[in-house]
Amino acid sequence: MKRLWLAVLVLSLVACSSEEHSDIKQWMRDATKDMRGHVPPLPEVKPFPVVSYDPGDLPDPFRPSKIEPQKKAGGGGVKPDLDRRKEELERYPLDAIRFVGLIRDAKLLYAVVTADKRIYRVKIGNHMGQDFGMVTDIQTSPGLDEGKLVLKELVQDPSGDWVERESVLEMQVQGEQK
Repeated sequence: MKRLWLAVLVLSLVACSSEEHSDIKQWMRDATKDMRGHVPPLPEVKPFPVVSYDPGDLPDPFRPSKIEPQKKAGGGGVKPDLDRRKEELERYPLDAIRFVGLIRDAKLLYAVVTADKRIYRVKIGNHMGQDFGMVTDIQTSPGLDEGKLVLKELVQDPSGDWVERESVLEMQVQGEQK
């Protein structure tokens, strides 16, 4: 069986060696007989000048180091109370909280807010939002159909200091989305 396969292979190789394209091969030989390739010489390599490196007080370029901004002394003095127990509305970002109404008690004015399909009553001093926000003012109109909820939030600036930011939630009337 092996001899049969060997004979078939030899016959197929002999069949491929025929002078079928001899005219094309002759034309290629005639067209390229005067052609000679020319490779230009390599350019002269110029030596680079030697420059000495004196590191002095510079950091070692081969040792990894972390680049940190310089810390200021003092830090501004404003910091959130991280040991304080968080209130329910501090789980939600401010854009997920809607200010929908007001309730006036004999002594206090409350704001009614909704978050995650639940209703909450908020007064001045309550905390809400994820940036340590504290309600500082509840502003109303005479008819209690307009109002603003003013918050003081604490956020970190790029240097790591805590800064105060004021945010305002406006009352949203039924059917109105802001």
